[in-house]
Amino acid sequence: MERTELREYVTDAIRFWEPWRLLYNLTLAAIVIIYFAVGYPSSKTVLTLDFCLSLFLLAVIANVAYCAAYIADIFAQASGFREFWRRFRRVLFIVGTLFAAIITRFIAMGMFSANR
Repeated sequence: MERTELREYVTDAIRFWEPWRLLYNLTLAAIVIIYFAVGYPSSKTVLTLDFCLSLFLLAVIANVAYCAAYIADIFAQASGFREFWRRFRRVLFIVGTLFAAIITRFIAMGMFSANR
């Protein structure tokens, strides 16, 4: 693989994945907010500095996990299936977001259900 090809694959991956990161983060944030609201007013008792720092750490981990899509995307683009992949890589976004949403749901349930 030549440098120019790799650069083209990486640029294409960034161009595709970064705009979708906002929707990914909003989806996960909405889940946390919903579980917070369902557990309100008892859920407000967990709002401490340590809780906020933990929530920030989980958000960073979720965004690092999001970057795993780059590995799959660049690998697929370097294969003979590049054009096929480029048409259907939204499926990876949907599946990955659903997977992260399920994990987020269980974490949010644990964060806010103990206070009921």
